Amino acid sequence: MNTPHTPRSFHGGDCTLVGAGPGDPELLTLKAVKAIQAASVLLVDDLVSDAIVALASPAARVIHVGKRGGCKSTPQSFIERLMITAVQEGERVVRLKGGDPFIFGRGGEEVEHLREAGIEVRVINGITSGLAAVTSLGVPLTHREHAHGVVFVTGHAKPGDQGPDWRALAATAQRARLTLVIYMGISDAGHIQQELLSGLPADTPVAIVQHATLPQQRHAVGTLGELAATLQREGLASPSVIVVGDVLQGLLAASTSPSLTRTGTA
Repeated sequence: MNTPHTPRSFHGGDCTLVGAGPGDPELLTLKAVKAIQAASVLLVDDLVSDAIVALASPAARVIHVGKRGGCKSTPQSFIERLMITAVQEGERVVRLKGGDPFIFGRGGEEVEHLREAGIEVRVINGITSGLAAVTSLGVPLTHREHAHGVVFVTGHAKPGDQGPDWRALAATAQRARLTLVIYMGISDAGHIQQELLSGLPADTPVAIVQHATLPQQRHAVGTLGELAATLQREGLASPSVIVVGDVLQGLLAASTSPSLTRTGTA
């Protein structure tokens, strides 16, 4: 008799969560490409690029289940039911997620629900956008002289959740010399800026990167004290990553104005 956490055989059906990375198909792992090509059903997030979806078999069924911060999204419970049903019908299911499934991708929730249904899940990591964004600018997230660590944090809390303690994060980042990488923080950037200024200097360098690694990538470089104004002036919107920290000092110094915006990848 199967218990809820005992993997069962579903006549060849299986499920893999695949990290599609920030969008550039050349940044996919070999394991990710093989899984995409072998899938009979793909459930695709909104931020996954068309070039990556094009790697799927022509015979595969592609289901777009949009998940984008600040926009109307497919209910998570519905996505999980689709995955479970498809596996039970014997499909080779790939849940194709932007970035990495286990970094702000709800991959943990999906694994829990699939295992409760008796389905074992494989997870294939992808390059998370916070890393890809700064790399596209030629900047590291850590540096012996500027940053002893990095914090990945979401600026988008679920309903009823107060979200991160930005004041505590600012104090810790200042004391421990950390880089802050903020996902899904554009809509609340003004509030985040004011809270971070409680513990970080106004001249702390900041970069905002939109559509990291894609041909339409744009970015702006400025200071924490100008974050909200820079976003408004440059018209940067989601999906964007906000990076805060001294690893950006060289990039800020190289700019000829409080903000530097470019089109295209670095």
